[in-house]
Amino acid sequence: MKRILVLGILAMAGVLSISFVAAQQQQGPPVIDVEKLKDNMFVLKGGGGNTGVFITSNGVVVVDAKNPGWGQPILDKIKTLTNKPVTTLINTHTHGDHVSGNVEFPATVDIITQENTATNMMKMIPNSTADDQKPPAKTIFQEHNGRGLPKRTFKDKMTIGSGNDRIELYYFGRGHTNGDAWVLFPAIRILHAGDIFSGKNIPLLDANNGGSAVAIPDSLQKAYDALKNVDTIITGHSTQATTADLKEYIQFNRDFLADVQAAKKAGKSVDDVAKTWKIPAKYNGYAAPAANRLKNNVQLAYSELK
Repeated sequence: MKRILVLGILAMAGVLSISFVAAQQQQGPPVIDVEKLKDNMFVLKGGGGNTGVFITSNGVVVVDAKNPGWGQPILDKIKTLTNKPVTTLINTHTHGDHVSGNVEFPATVDIITQENTATNMMKMIPNSTADDQKPPAKTIFQEHNGRGLPKRTFKDKMTIGSGNDRIELYYFGRGHTNGDAWVLFPAIRILHAGDIFSGKNIPLLDANNGGSAVAIPDSLQKAYDALKNVDTIITGHSTQATTADLKEYIQFNRDFLADVQAAKKAGKSVDDVAKTWKIPAKYNGYAAPAANRLKNNVQLAYSELK
């Protein structure tokens, strides 16, 4: 009996071991999909936020570096597109799915962010919808002795390069966070918006990192008014968009704020609004909001509205 029991346990252990190995094999290495927008502009998808790759005459400029462990796969994929070195990395904001891969980039790479994002990256406080709100004992950058942190920052505007290689960085105010950078490539009329325009959905308004339900419509409007020569917008997580999509998104955020303000004046609770608010039918193709994100945004709007 004991022998049968032992054999059964060993057999089960073998099955579990095989299953574990199979699961690892199925998961496999990180997979990055490439979308070509221009001969010198690509979008790398998978593993976090959309990564922009701009090939200049002297090297490669990267926008956002995805989740932990995805920095090297980004660099490997870039090698299949060009033999030029990566010289610059721009982070649109502080969230881990856009900056964590920084630590795997060469120490020679120039890392640039908006100044508030640089401050936020020193702390890496979880976003306000995260299940665990406890700040990390050590940030990913502290674990790597400061590697991956910004070397340069800007307040409202910065220009990199010239001619066809020119890149313009802008900050138009709070929204997703308090440091959302817009990255414009004028010669090819492409704009990387990061998560202040993550796609046709309710934005994550991260109160922990300076986001604002009240300010985001105006911040989006300022970007729309200032950045006119744009054909394609790289969103933070979705497919590419147009300036017409951005204009609609501005109104979507204004309508949401107006709905919440009316509900607050009517004496409704945050939970009441979060349980009943639906995306208006006129916003065709907008994704249904996750319950915790919707409640987070309503709560933030209530706290900001007077």
